[in-house]
Amino acid sequence: MNRCRRIAAAFIVAVLAVGFAGCERIAGVVPEAAVSDPESVSIGVVVSLTGQYAEPYGFSMQRGFELAREDINARGAVRLTFVTEDDQSTVAGAQAAVQHLAVDHAVSAIVGIAISTQLKHAFPIAQENGVVAFSSVSSAAGLSAIGDFIFRAGLATDISIPAGVMATRERLGYQRVAAIYDEADAFSTSSNAEISKALGMADVDILRVEAFQTGDTDFSEQLTRILESAPDALFISGLSPEVTQIMIQADQLGFPDSVHLILADLSLDDIRKVGEASEGTVTFKSWSTMVDTPGNPDFIQKYQEKYGIEPEEWAAQSYATLQILAAAIANANSADSAAIRDALAQTRDFPTILGDFSFDPNGEALYEPAILIVKNGEFQAFE
Repeated sequence: MNRCRRIAAAFIVAVLAVGFAGCERIAGVVPEAAVSDPESVSIGVVVSLTGQYAEPYGFSMQRGFELAREDINARGAVRLTFVTEDDQSTVAGAQAAVQHLAVDHAVSAIVGIAISTQLKHAFPIAQENGVVAFSSVSSAAGLSAIGDFIFRAGLATDISIPAGVMATRERLGYQRVAAIYDEADAFSTSSNAEISKALGMADVDILRVEAFQTGDTDFSEQLTRILESAPDALFISGLSPEVTQIMIQADQLGFPDSVHLILADLSLDDIRKVGEASEGTVTFKSWSTMVDTPGNPDFIQKYQEKYGIEPEEWAAQSYATLQILAAAIANANSADSAAIRDALAQTRDFPTILGDFSFDPNGEALYEPAILIVKNGEFQAFE
């Protein structure tokens, strides 16, 4: 492991040590126990199949869930069936989907929900109805604290960003930075807040902070003010539709190569859309094709064979989410949501393609983040 990865790993170890101390919710590794009488367990899946988040998030999440279900059902310890709902890329759609699954279908658990703003408003419905809700992607800090039925597989911003800032600050040596974020999106505001905290701890000067709104397409005024402040690095917090345009427009405005672009999350599809303007961008991610984690090469091969494309991060996180959930169902030996919740809460050092996976006391994921840089149009290890 290179030095930057060691820094990130040390941070995660520290979080684990604090999170597990004296905690009753974490009890040990969830074994792959076989259900004594395997039966079909109904799982609700909430993904964006229409609207602005379908192409960057929803479709890849659905592919990851489907591939995981095939693998799980082939093993036979538990058998899963899906009831899939389209959240329509809106808060109201997510609320309606969770309500329909939790009340009308009475599923044992719900997986999905990419957007933290949607989760914030939809998952309380699952909590109120005593149904496990397990997000594979959402990562705004603190949302699993909604209740004890809420879990997440994506690394929360207060876990991934401090590790990423420590690693990039040491490697890139920036001292004067700027930031731009979506003030209407829960993930983006959380990301920007954690970036500000981490930069403050590192004694880095924040020259300028600019905001925009979800759905904006012209960022020239904000980026011009940032460029005039002459930062060493620009931290960008937003969702895929806006982030890609910010990167393209920064390049068009003549941002020099000496200004490092750093993102809390960037996908391979984003790189393809941005093109050469993404070169040199650094990102903090929950998963990468390059990570040496249990089953990762096999997952990548199966995904490519089934879908004909390289797996996206959102697909990998969704694949791991369903594997973790299936292990909890097997351990609980029950389709009862409360029993599944209790088994999930015991998950510690469970081997997944994301890494050795644990939950903190609030149901937040803990594992080592991947810190990557874009070189020649591809992700490479940040070294």
